[in-house]
Amino acid sequence: MKTPHGRRRRAHATQDRALYVEILIRAPLETVWERTQDPTSHVRWDARFTSIRPTRVRENGAQEFDYELDLGLHKFRGTGSSLGTRHGRHGERTSALVFDAADRLSPLGSGRGYWRYIPTDDGVRFLTGYDYQPGWGPIGRILDPLITRRFVWWLTAWSFDRLRIWAEEDVVPEKTTWWRSLLPGERPRARAGRCMSRPARDDGGSVMQAAPDSLAEITS
Repeated sequence: MKTPHGRRRRAHATQDRALYVEILIRAPLETVWERTQDPTSHVRWDARFTSIRPTRVRENGAQEFDYELDLGLHKFRGTGSSLGTRHGRHGERTSALVFDAADRLSPLGSGRGYWRYIPTDDGVRFLTGYDYQPGWGPIGRILDPLITRRFVWWLTAWSFDRLRIWAEEDVVPEKTTWWRSLLPGERPRARAGRCMSRPARDDGGSVMQAAPDSLAEITS
């Protein structure tokens, strides 16, 4: 028999459009932190960016930046701000982010999100939650739940596994590009399927309700 609680959980999962990606990285917290917070290291594993250029530090410590995604035929450009915190409960760290595309051709408009770094006995639970406004006007709003949002989740998860391979096995991201995965032979291959798409424990809250307080500091 379906309980009311079960129906509420399924309805909530359907309505919450925010993306969630989580992976366990069996590596020191400091390694994961450095390779995600340093812009030069970040773009090496994260396929959503090819360039991140810091521009200004705000009084509250938030870092403003310009970013690019170079697809060869076109460069998507945008701006953003991020704020990392190191001193959470039980050694947890967080990083909050807001961004805005400066390109009418971008399928993503403005958005906000966060990273959480949760130390465990097995490694670091590295997870993200983020949401955005679709680009491309009315067409983009139609395509977003059908194609764009699913692809963005896959790209984020695939990138997270590239980071895991780098942190755990010291295999640099340049050796786990998508085209290298098509080559025959034994080699590390990043897989989006190694990531979780929902929190292990659903307490009924939305993905963005789990954002750190620092997100409010850079959006106010």
